[in-house]
Amino acid sequence: MQKRTLGRSGLEVSALGLGCMGLSYGYGPATDRQEAIKLIRAAHECGVTFFDTAEAYGPGINEEVVGEALEPIRDEVVIATKFGFRNGVPSEGPDSRPERIRLVADEALKRLRTDRIDLFYQHRVDPNVPVEEVAGTVKDLIRAGKVRHFGMSEAGADAIRRAHVVQPLAALQSEYSLWWREPEAEILPLLEELGIGFVPFSPLGKGFLTGKIDASATFGDKDFRSSVPRFSPEALKANQSLVDLIGSIATAKAATPAQVALAWLLAQRPWIVPIPGTTKLHRLEENLGAAGVELTADDLGRIEGALAGITIQGDRYAASHQRLINR
Repeated sequence: MQKRTLGRSGLEVSALGLGCMGLSYGYGPATDRQEAIKLIRAAHECGVTFFDTAEAYGPGINEEVVGEALEPIRDEVVIATKFGFRNGVPSEGPDSRPERIRLVADEALKRLRTDRIDLFYQHRVDPNVPVEEVAGTVKDLIRAGKVRHFGMSEAGADAIRRAHVVQPLAALQSEYSLWWREPEAEILPLLEELGIGFVPFSPLGKGFLTGKIDASATFGDKDFRSSVPRFSPEALKANQSLVDLIGSIATAKAATPAQVALAWLLAQRPWIVPIPGTTKLHRLEENLGAAGVELTADDLGRIEGALAGITIQGDRYAASHQRLINR
């Protein structure tokens, strides 16, 4: 697995990381703990050194699983986790008060079975706490040796600039993929200017870009996609042309649609590190194979040209979730 450095932070990670959320949160019943641990360790054996979790995934449960899985190889990996929700529950709203950040850090260290958090993200901007105060609190944690690097998630340009002045960000984590390209307008140029790495979550469009989901797909009550407009039967049918495009390129490359979608992200900037998640070993191996798929300038041009004629249908979040996207 090739390595990449997140911006100018000096934080080196594998070109593809592992998003661990789905092992215990968001996509249905939690994976059996031992199976989840086995998957995380298999990812490391395949060359992954970058693992992403958060207090909110469970809450706390995902960090415990990641901590147990990585404890024997702690010095060989980079662990990212997040703070920013009241009681670690997204539906209760944001909470980035300094005292809460410090508490989350201490609790995360215990759950992760480690003495430092490599990358500590603010999960969502808190409109009630100035980002300068948030950045200053993380700066203190860095000075104390509890945290190595600071990051933000789903933050807008103004918040990123203001926080970066107080404590330089190593990375921004936000959604970015072939079917959500909003970061290209303002965020990617800003990150390049400031020397901040970019960690796309949902790089496979929450599974849609794998080509395994069509208009007949159904989702369980515990799968958040059941309430996402972009996963309605109508939107899935309307967006099928994007999957068809990816599939045709994948066939020509002797690759899978998922590998092409990830390779496209890797080709955008050398400091972009996608973090696809999965609960299945064969999907893990498939995703990691994307690092070996090289898209030529002609391939990228064909994708760009085709995307110009495709209008993606459906909001990426339910209306109830939009209030958490405060920039």
